[in-house]
Amino acid sequence: MITLTVLFLATLFLAYSNGANDNFKGVATLFGSGTTTYKAAITWATISTFAGSITSLFLAETLLKNFSGRGLVPNELPASPQFVLAVGLGAGLTVMLATLTGFPVSTTHGLVGALVGAGLTAVGSNVNFGTLGTLFFLPLLVSPLLAVGLGVLSYVLARGVRVKLGVEKEWCVCVGETTQLVPIPQPRGLLALAPVVLPEIKIGPMDPCRQQYKGHLLGGNVQRGLDFIHFLSAGSVGFARGLNDTPKIVALLLIIKTIDVKFGMLLVAVAMAVGGMLNARKVAMTMSRKITPLNPGQGFTANLVTSFLVILASRFGLPVSTTHVAVGSVFGIGLVTREANRRVVSGILMSWLLTLPIAASLGAAIYVMVR
Repeated sequence: MITLTVLFLATLFLAYSNGANDNFKGVATLFGSGTTTYKAAITWATISTFAGSITSLFLAETLLKNFSGRGLVPNELPASPQFVLAVGLGAGLTVMLATLTGFPVSTTHGLVGALVGAGLTAVGSNVNFGTLGTLFFLPLLVSPLLAVGLGVLSYVLARGVRVKLGVEKEWCVCVGETTQLVPIPQPRGLLALAPVVLPEIKIGPMDPCRQQYKGHLLGGNVQRGLDFIHFLSAGSVGFARGLNDTPKIVALLLIIKTIDVKFGMLLVAVAMAVGGMLNARKVAMTMSRKITPLNPGQGFTANLVTSFLVILASRFGLPVSTTHVAVGSVFGIGLVTREANRRVVSGILMSWLLTLPIAASLGAAIYVMVR
C-alpha cells in the first residue's frame, strides 16, 4: 500500500514537471513575438493543454498501451509497483532538473530512458531493443528533423503568399531614453565623466518595436486577423501536447487498480496545469527569446507545423516529443531568416542527448533502492 501511494505521488510529480517544462512551448511564439504578455500566454497554454488532456480520454488509447512498458520489457515488470515507481520518479527528476536549468527537454525521452534503465537493471538483455528502436527511438529522432524541414518549407510558402497578396511589414519609430557618460570640465583643467540622460530614437523592424503587418485582407485588418489565428495556432499546440503527453504519464497509474483511468487522467491534467503556472518561466525565456527572433507571422507558421505533427503522431500512437517538434519548427524558420542562435540550439541538443542517459541512470538507481 505504501509503495502504491508513493507511486501515485511520483506520477503526479512527473505530471507537474511535465507541465513546468512543456506547457509554455505552444505559446512561446505569442510571447516571443510580442503578441501578448507572459501571464496571458501561460493562461492560454494552461487552458488549451488541459483541453487536450481531457480529449486524450477518447483518442489516445494506443499511447496509453505503449507507455505501460508491455512489449519493451517482460510482462511481469509493468505489473511491479517498484519498477513503475522507478520509471516515474526517474523521469520526473530528469525533467525537473532540466526545468530548473531552463532547458526544454522531452518528457517522452525521460520516460523512455527510465524504462530502459530500470528494465536493464531488472532483466538485463531481456529488454526488447527491437521494439525500443522502432516504436520509441525512430519517431523521436525523425520528428525534429521533419519539423525543421516543414518549418523551412512552410515559412517560405507563407512568405510567398504574403508578398503575392501585397501584405507588407510595417516599420516603426521608437522614442525613449538612454544614459551616456559625458565629460564635464572641472577646475584646474580636469575632466570628469557624469551620466546624462539623452533622448534616443530607433527605427527598425523587430528589436526596438514589435513588427506588424499593414493592410486589409478579406475586408479585415491583416494584423488583427493574424493575431487571432496566431492565438488559435498556439492553442492547437497546447491541445496537441496535452493529447500526446497525458496518456504517457497516466500509463504509470494502470497498475493501481483502485484508480479509474479517467480519474487518473483528470488528476494528471490538473498537475500539469499547476506545474506550468508555477515553474515555466525559465524554459519560457529559452523558447521565446533565445532560439531566434520571431514576428507574429513566423510564430503562427511554427505553431501550425508543431500542432500538425503532434496531432498526427497522437492519432497513430507515435510517441513524438512536442519539445523536439516545437524547437525544430522554430529553428527551421530561424535558418531561413538567418537569425537562429546556433549556440543556444547546440545547448538544447546537448540537453536532449543527456536526457536519456540521465533518466536511465536515475531509473536504474531508484529501482535498485526500492526493489
